[in-house]
Amino acid sequence: MLRHRFQPGRLVAGVFLTLAGVIYAGDAGDLWDTPWFVVIPVVMGGLGLAGAVGFLTRSVHRRRGALHAARGDEPRADLPG
Repeated sequence: MLRHRFQPGRLVAGVFLTLAGVIYAGDAGDLWDTPWFVVIPVVMGGLGLAGAVGFLTRSVHRRRGALHAARGDEPRADLPG
């Protein structure tokens, strides 16, 4: 059982920040040479994409919540069963 809702925006942000860490780690380990400015678009693009995904996810959750409330599908606490 999940303890909280799945948040894909945070997943996207984590993937891009991990990618930035891998880029810097590869540069530090002399596997490749990375200019300092290469990571900026990776991080900013990842954060922008994560924000868009988070906004989309929130709008979908709100719409589904409004639909369930309008139909009365949610169980009420004052009714047995």
